[in-house]
Amino acid sequence: MRMVDLIEKKREGEPLSKREIRFIIDGYVQGTIPDYQMAAWAMAVYFRGMLPQETAELTLAMAQSGDQLDLSTLGKRFVDKHSTGGVGDKTTLLLGPMVAACGVPVAKMSGRGLGHTGGTIDKLCSVPGFRVELSREDFLAQVKKIGLSVMAQTGNLVPADKKLYALRDVTATVSSIPLIASSVMSKKIAAGAQGIVLDVKYGSGAFMKTLEEARVLAKTMVDIGKELGRQTIAVLSNMNQPLGRAVGNSIEVLEVADALQGKGPQDLIEVSLELGAWMLVAGEVVSDVEVGKERLRKSLESGTAWDKFLAFLSEQGGDAQAVANRRLRVAPWNLPILAQETGYVQPFDAHRIGILAMTLGAGRVTKESSIDLGAGVVLAKKAGEWVEAGEPILQLYGRDKGSLAEGLQLAQFLVTVGSEAPVLPPLIEEIIR
Repeated sequence: MRMVDLIEKKREGEPLSKREIRFIIDGYVQGTIPDYQMAAWAMAVYFRGMLPQETAELTLAMAQSGDQLDLSTLGKRFVDKHSTGGVGDKTTLLLGPMVAACGVPVAKMSGRGLGHTGGTIDKLCSVPGFRVELSREDFLAQVKKIGLSVMAQTGNLVPADKKLYALRDVTATVSSIPLIASSVMSKKIAAGAQGIVLDVKYGSGAFMKTLEEARVLAKTMVDIGKELGRQTIAVLSNMNQPLGRAVGNSIEVLEVADALQGKGPQDLIEVSLELGAWMLVAGEVVSDVEVGKERLRKSLESGTAWDKFLAFLSEQGGDAQAVANRRLRVAPWNLPILAQETGYVQPFDAHRIGILAMTLGAGRVTKESSIDLGAGVVLAKKAGEWVEAGEPILQLYGRDKGSLAEGLQLAQFLVTVGSEAPVLPPLIEEIIR
């Protein structure tokens, strides 16, 4: 078998067999297939696409290219959740304690942020002492003990995806639907998920800009799950506006703490209840999503989800009381952006809010960039809310005077006030099962 023949086959739009796909992935990971041939194959996939069976075989080959977790020892059906990325998206930190409190174990590997989207691991690193690097044994032992653990992705989990993603990034093939779908799903499969809930976001602050693009990606991932015997549910959610009010790291953790105590923003709670309820369905704890939502609400009202969150932080070495007492570090340089007139706040551009937070120091331009965990932006007023002239709309937190000055220049063009309340689209657009 020769790689050049497989490139030509895909270039002509012919489907590849399981054996051929395995040859490509194994050869690329082992170094017998060079970058230039893999780049040519990725471009052929970009233009010609893949059949559902092909994409499923690609996903499985990538999942099996490195370490895999066996979660059968947990004794319960394990469900994973993945978000395609957004601005202010801290649902994992809210969902984990809620779902675990309702009887579904959450053993999650998460990543760091890059660009305008934040990473769950960075947010957790803002809690003093919190350990994101765990051994596999400690990771599983903690899930057995309290039903919840979140750790950084291990170095040898899906090495094929790491290599292929880096190549796609420099060959203009990142936006290939089969390659995106197999990248996401291979990590979920390797992490041992029996059920998978996908938060597929669309809009200005998301990777998929339109609803139709998000729908195609969601259906592709659901089809992969079906082919591989995993119950997979996709929730299409709107990311034209930031989720919640806080966009940063420590300030998002504090917002999660508020939400777990019944004081969080309604949009964050609405999306989290939807995703969490489907996790309970996939975990076979409930059969009806509305029943699942009610179970989750009770975990908030009773305080069991909040207690689970504090236990989770403590078990991984974090200072839970620093979160409970709101003592997380926030960047010292801060500045309010005031409304120039009275009226209704008009919709923000989520992507530009994300860029603003990154400029203030909360995000990375490259993987090597350092970040300030206390930097970010808080939306004192959100789209559709009434504001009086002179009231703050945004509050900026910068890592230094220079980043704050640069953030001020960006923020001035983000704020618009009008005489009529804007009509906002629904947060949850569609469910694909």
